[in-house]
Parts: sequence; C-alpha cells; structure tokens
Amino acid sequence: MAIRVNEDFFDLKKQAQYCKFYNSESSKFLQITAKEVVMKKFVLLGLSFFFSVVTLTECVLADEKGQEVPNPIVIVKTNKGTIEIELFSDRAPQTVTNFLSYVLLSFYDGTIFHRIIPGFMIQGGGFTPDMEQKPTKPPIVNEAANGLKNKRGTIAMARTPEPHSATCQFFINHRDNPALDFKDNTAKGYGYCVFGRVIEGMDVVDKIAKVTTTKVTAPDGNQHQNVPVKNVLIESIRVKK
Repeated sequence: MAIRVNEDFFDLKKQAQYCKFYNSESSKFLQITAKEVVMKKFVLLGLSFFFSVVTLTECVLADEKGQEVPNPIVIVKTNKGTIEIELFSDRAPQTVTNFLSYVLLSFYDGTIFHRIIPGFMIQGGGFTPDMEQKPTKPPIVNEAANGLKNKRGTIAMARTPEPHSATCQFFINHRDNPALDFKDNTAKGYGYCVFGRVIEGMDVVDKIAKVTTTKVTAPDGNQHQNVPVKNVLIESIRVKK
C-alpha cells in the first residue's frame, strides 16, 4: 500500500492527527510501513532517526477513533529457542513505545543475555557478544507505579540505582520478585517497571537460566558477574505480524 507523506506530517503540532491517519488501517499496516515512513522522514528532513521511530511507534498504540488496539506481541529469537512476549501498551505506554523503537531499529539483533541468575532473572539487550555496551537513546521515565508486579514470566526494564535511568536493557523474571515492585517514590522504593509478559516460550527462559556463568572483564575494564560462559544470543526481536 502506498504511503502518503506531506510536510504537515512532520509538524509537531499536527503530529497527533497524522498518527490517526496512519492508524486508519490495522496495526499490522503500521508495523509493516513504519520503517519506510521513518526513512522518508529521515531523508527529507534530516531529523533524528530516534525521534522518527518513537513518533511512529506511538501511532501504533491507538486506533483512529481513540479506541484501544490489541497489545503488541514481539517474537524474541535466541540461540536457545523462541520467546513470545505480550507488551502492555495500556499500562506502560512510554516504556513500550521506547522498547518498540529499539525493536524497529533492529537494535537488539546480535545482542546477548549478559546477566543470568537462576531463580531470579535473565537480563539482556545492551551488550554485544564481546561484552561491548551499545550506545543508547536517552533514558526514559520509570513507569513502575503502574500496578504491575514483577512476577515469574514478566518482562521489566533494567536500570541503574537511579530510578529514571532505563534505556534499552530488559530482564525477564525467572520467579516472582516482589522486592523489585514499586513501593514509594524514593530511589530505594521506586522499583522496576513491568511492561509485558511471556505468553510462549517460558521453557526457553528456564533453559537460559540454567546456563553456566562466570565473571568477565569487559573491553572498557568493567567487571561483570553472572555472564554466560557460552553466549546466549538474541538473534532478533520482531513485532509479530
């Protein structure tokens, strides 16, 4: 299907109405055409690739009448098997928007699960197999106060001790982890934002959680604990058609 683009689409004040235009078909249409529209926007106006993707991802999350669309599902292909994850765009909209922006850029392709603690969680999405950390977009607001709990099989954003520091890295809870839930607005109590859940492939998560790990010194000199001896590769993450 042809994509109609004019200058008004790139006017921030008119952005919302054009989001609705691109939702006039199905969410599938948007997912298929997002990269093409992003490239046109990037080439025509020289805007940042990041902003372009986020704009389009936000369009996917609501239809033209303002009604909710089904939550997006992503397929995570690893060298240990495939995991399907439903993303809670209704409960963590900014977090899902951010995550999908990385997905649309194929950012996660070739990254690894670099921190694996059985009975706790598996974390990945930010390092290459050589333990080089990938550059990221700016951090996002922590939506951990959305009422979702860090239960077994949920996916949440990894971050530093600063509550609003999450960028691209995520983890899948291997068990219920109530200690990671939002408790209050303090740095210690803010918690980790849950934004989805595994709907297929929890057996793959269990398999990953069993791999042998070690301590590794990264190229930047930082030491990392719980790194798999053999790489657990994220081959790709794609939105399910």
